[in-house]
Amino acid sequence: MRSSSPSYTGTKPIRIILRAGIVAGILDALAAMMMVLVRGGNDPLVVWKYVASGAFGPDALTNGPSMIFWGLAFHFFIAFSFASLFYAIYPLLRRFIDNPTAMGLLYGIPVWVIMNLIVIPASHIKMAPFELSKVAIGMGILMVCVGLPIALIVSKNYSGKA
Repeated sequence: MRSSSPSYTGTKPIRIILRAGIVAGILDALAAMMMVLVRGGNDPLVVWKYVASGAFGPDALTNGPSMIFWGLAFHFFIAFSFASLFYAIYPLLRRFIDNPTAMGLLYGIPVWVIMNLIVIPASHIKMAPFELSKVAIGMGILMVCVGLPIALIVSKNYSGKA
């Protein structure tokens, strides 16, 4: 465990948060669209209408391309929010976990919890029945595609490693 404060490399926090949010958002978006295709869906863009339905209700699923835009906007807002949160708590986390890879994979777990136990239930999205295999896949995707890139990008900023 490391008890000293992480060093700051001079990169502006907003740039680090934007970079981490963009990378995590893209990786998670690709994973979500791939899951639609793997599960037999024809149009991976339906993911974004589904995301938009969280705010606009079920009508978003039948509305036009504007719902795809809104779904992507909400998706990236959430990715930037998780990147911002991680950036804010990174110095505290660093006291307990010195490995950015482990830190990122572990961060994916509370991301899943927040999304599935707070954000989705508070939205208009109908909750799917609990299936352990789907939970494991969803949590794994968030660990690898969201938590890991955010942690690696933020830790690079704090540690000064190239």
